[in-house]
Amino acid sequence: MLTRRPWLAAAFALGLAAPAAAQDATPAAATQIPVVASFSILGDFVKEVGGDRVAVTTLVGPNGDAHVFQPAPADAKKVAGAKVVFVNGLGFEGWIDRLVKASGTKADVVVATKGIEPREMAEEEDGHEAAHDHDKAHDHDHDKHAEGKAQDHDHAHDHAHDHGGIDPHAWQSVGNAKRYVANVRDALIAADPAGQATYEANAAAYTAKLEALDAEVKAAVAKIPADKRRIITSHDAFGYFGAAYGIEFVAPQGVSTEAEASAKDVARIIRQIKTEKIPAVFVENISDPRLVKRISEETGAKIGGELYSDALSDDKGPASTYIDMMNNNVRELSSALSS
Repeated sequence: MLTRRPWLAAAFALGLAAPAAAQDATPAAATQIPVVASFSILGDFVKEVGGDRVAVTTLVGPNGDAHVFQPAPADAKKVAGAKVVFVNGLGFEGWIDRLVKASGTKADVVVATKGIEPREMAEEEDGHEAAHDHDKAHDHDHDKHAEGKAQDHDHAHDHAHDHGGIDPHAWQSVGNAKRYVANVRDALIAADPAGQATYEANAAAYTAKLEALDAEVKAAVAKIPADKRRIITSHDAFGYFGAAYGIEFVAPQGVSTEAEASAKDVARIIRQIKTEKIPAVFVENISDPRLVKRISEETGAKIGGELYSDALSDDKGPASTYIDMMNNNVRELSSALSS
C-alpha cells in the first residue's frame, strides 16, 4: 500500500536511490557483492556462506522485531544498492514487498525458505492464532507458501500483518536451517558465478556445523524429563523447534508479536498452567516481559532465562550467531526444566 509510505517516493525523488552501503567505503569491499538480508538470523546465514565475497547489510538488526518493523528511507537505499535481497518469506516480512517495489531495485529477491514444508497455525474462533499439537501432520496444499512467495498483508495500520495461518519461524528447526543455507548458496552462485567454489565450500563447512548442532540439541532435550517438556513463551515462535525436538510451547499471543493477548487468552493459559502443572515460562529478547511475569505471578510457574526467537543478540550477547542462539536456548530450557 504505497500511499502509506510517502517517504519512499519522496526519498527517491531526492536522489537517494544511489547505492551507499557503508561497507563500500573501503577498497577491499569494492569487489564484494552487496547483498541485503531482511533480519539478523538470515543475515548470519548469508555471512557464513558468502564469507569475504559478500558485503551483508541487515534491515532488522540484533534484538529487532521484524513483526513491527517500519522501514525508513535509509532501508530503501540499502535495498536499491543490493545485487541480491534475501527474505524469509512465509509472510514474515509483511512490509518487504512495498519496500522492494518502492526502492526500484534491480536485485534478485530470494526467499530463503523455498522448499521448506510450512507449519500450519491453528486458529481459535476469536481469530487469535493459538498453540496446537505440533506433531500432527497437515495434508493441506502449501505449494504457494513452500515456494516462499512473500505476501503483502495490509491491515488498518501501517505495519500490521498476519501470516495467513502459516508459521514463518522455520529457522527454529536446525534441519530447516540447512535448507536456508542451501538456498543462500544457490542464490549467491547465481549472482556471482566466479565465487561458486567458495560458496560451495563455505556452505558445506557450515552445514557440517549445523548437523553437529542438531545432534547436540536432540541430546540435550533427551535429558529433560518427558513430563516437564512443556513451557510458556510470550509469542508463538517455537513451533518448528517443538515439532523437531519434542518440547511443547504454549503462547498467550499468536505467531506475531503484534497480536494482542486478550483477557480470554491469558485466563486460558493460566488455567492450563495450573491444571497441567506447566513448570516454566520464558521471556524472549524481542517481547515485552510484563505479560509473562504476570502469568508467572498468578500461577507460580518459574520464569526461565531469556530465549532468542526472531532475532540474534548483539555481539556482546549470548546469541550473536545462529549456532550461539540455538545453544543458548537449549541451555536455558534445560536449566529450567531439568531442575
